[in-house]
Amino acid sequence: MIRPGQAWGRAASGPAVAVGAGGDADLARLVAANPGARLAFRPDDRCDLARAVGLLPAAPAVTELPMDALDLGDAGLAVNVVVLGRPPDRLRRTDRSRALTVRVDDRLVFDGAALSVVLANGQFWRGIDLVARGHPGDGRLEVQVYAPTAGERVAMRRRVTAGTHLPHPRIVTARGRRADVRFSIPVAFEVDGVPAPPRAALAATVREGAFLLLV
Repeated sequence: MIRPGQAWGRAASGPAVAVGAGGDADLARLVAANPGARLAFRPDDRCDLARAVGLLPAAPAVTELPMDALDLGDAGLAVNVVVLGRPPDRLRRTDRSRALTVRVDDRLVFDGAALSVVLANGQFWRGIDLVARGHPGDGRLEVQVYAPTAGERVAMRRRVTAGTHLPHPRIVTARGRRADVRFSIPVAFEVDGVPAPPRAALAATVREGAFLLLV
């Protein structure tokens, strides 16, 4: 886990154990198949995590970064961002809020009606600076709960797209090692940019040092 003021990364101590390419979801599959391993990855334009760590398609691979991931239990592994409910860049006046509770490290941080929840290991999502504090090596996940009124949603959507959405009184933020999310009914679910079957509940736990990324 990287700490404030501590250097992140070190000289590569060996070659890649496995090599992959693609987006965040492709990287997550590579990590799941090679836990704790040193990986080389060639990102495409779907890989938002690459932007957060400065990984380029033709990276020289001279540095290795200890990277976290999000263990989603039966939903698999994520390396960047998970969204439950309406994606925050697509909020509409007609969207219906759902009853929701969110606990972070067993602390209740939200109990009410909301449209969506973001769980993030990284900073960027769909090219948007969604989670400015997101750091994929700090041993923490970032949580955002979106509960705007109908009249606020168009403006909020624009602010999300511009990366200027925080702070906001109807976006609850928290950070910790584990988050437990429970909606009253199944809602849309997205893992590292890929839609998954709707679900009403999800537990996400930070897996520290899940892999070493060569950059």
